Amino acid sequence: MTDSALEAPKVRDHKEDLFTAKPWQLVWRRFSKHMLAVISLWFLILLALTAIFADQVAPYDPFKVQRLRTLAPPTGIHLFHEGQFVGPFVYGLSRERDPNTARVLYEADPETVLPIQFFYQGDDYNFLGLFKSNIHLFGVDDRREQINLLGTDDLGRDVFSRLMHGGRVTLSAGLIGVVFAFVLGLTLGSISGYFGGWIDSSIQRLMEFIRSIPTIPLWMGLAAALPIAWDPIFVYVLITLILALIGWTHLARVVRGQFMAIRNEDFVMAARLAGASEYRIITKHMLPSMTSYIIAALTLAVPEMILGETALSFLGLGLRPPVVSWGVLLQDAQNLRSISMAPWLLSPGLAVVLTVLAFNFLGDGLRDAADPYGQ
Repeated sequence: MTDSALEAPKVRDHKEDLFTAKPWQLVWRRFSKHMLAVISLWFLILLALTAIFADQVAPYDPFKVQRLRTLAPPTGIHLFHEGQFVGPFVYGLSRERDPNTARVLYEADPETVLPIQFFYQGDDYNFLGLFKSNIHLFGVDDRREQINLLGTDDLGRDVFSRLMHGGRVTLSAGLIGVVFAFVLGLTLGSISGYFGGWIDSSIQRLMEFIRSIPTIPLWMGLAAALPIAWDPIFVYVLITLILALIGWTHLARVVRGQFMAIRNEDFVMAARLAGASEYRIITKHMLPSMTSYIIAALTLAVPEMILGETALSFLGLGLRPPVVSWGVLLQDAQNLRSISMAPWLLSPGLAVVLTVLAFNFLGDGLRDAADPYGQ
């Protein structure tokens, strides 16, 4: 028997698996071939987990001030001490002041070996307002020393801890804003494209009015009008809603254009002749037919919301201290002195770049996978 005869059943079995596979299996099969999208998916899952459990992952309270550890460099993690393996540990820091420039200098103290302890009992926190705890993922058992993976800021606060807590605020603001914008964009865009006429004209004029509003003067006016005494959580919710009210128009235009292109297709006419309601035609027939377009617009909207919050907070027009977000953290790197002396303060900017790239790669993979029968 020839080799080709042996291979034929395997090929047929593979094709039969494709023919009998469920839609979600076909989507996953195609999505898994996009390596960057898969890596981005796992990165975003890890990022979401660190944002949810930021209290446990962060070794310190993000507001804890260490006045004798200002602008300390990132702490290096070591495994070997004097040629012997002792497990993960960090060296202590010796603090000196330059007699000529009065600048504080830090050097590793090889005499002070601080083993890294996992599930360490450190600063108290209230996890998501549910219960109190003091368990952290890692830390060092020395109240006079710290492990600062990304260094400290000008008040001695741990940048890594603040980055973890800032990710919770920035990501939630982006996702919540996209949910509101997604609902508004899909609803108004589908109504506008399906019914047309005066309804379409009214919604289009509303969209044009919103898109004509200059965003920077709007945010400057809001920043001046918002009382400083307002609760930071209320300001956070308000800014998230405003981002959604401004950002829904792009998705609505995409949905409207697709609805106008397919509202006279045969499957829509068949559903209408079969007595289906307008709501069922829109939600059960027309929206599922443009899944790839919706996914593409949705995944592009999330990084836009994140960039919007970061940029506004960086300019002082969005979230403000004591709220910790990536944009607020980047305010510490606005001057040349911080960039030259403490480049680790730019780490929130790197986190924003990686997150936006991950969402874009994920959206690219999902858009291709939404059409599993395509080539």
